[in-house]
Amino acid sequence: MKYVLLLVFTFGLIPMVNAQDSSPSEITTYYFIRHAEKDTSDSSNRNPHLTKEGQSRAVKWSTVLSNIKLDAVYSTNYHRTIETAQPSASKNNLEITTYDPFKMDKKAFIENTKGKTVLVVGHSNTTPMFANTIIGEEVYKQLDESNYTSLFIVTVTNGVASHQLLTIE
Repeated sequence: MKYVLLLVFTFGLIPMVNAQDSSPSEITTYYFIRHAEKDTSDSSNRNPHLTKEGQSRAVKWSTVLSNIKLDAVYSTNYHRTIETAQPSASKNNLEITTYDPFKMDKKAFIENTKGKTVLVVGHSNTTPMFANTIIGEEVYKQLDESNYTSLFIVTVTNGVASHQLLTIE
């Protein structure tokens, strides 16, 4: 019986010793969403607010992400994206950082967010484009204008990106 216990303890310790010797993984996780439903009643308004349905969806996004401790929340500088990001930022006691997806230094963004968990709110064209930038290849296409339900999750572990696309109704 002593020998069996000795073998169990010996073999049980090997993975623990190896786990202690390995270097810690650096994990960065990005959650990319498009803004919620916007008010389209005035087609000349380039900066509309969310509709009531959009406001409800913004709260829903904060519920979907409620068990995730966000380190940063980024949004383009439009009413609809900021209003979509605000419930999640508030739940995490964070200020929203605005960005311009066409002028930002994406390498600096990646460096500044390394090791963090980040929500990024954008648009039907910029959200998949930004996810593709982090992934390092064009995987996702522009979203249909009626699509407010896509959640792109990109995880970078020690410089290697993995990704998935979820639909949250």
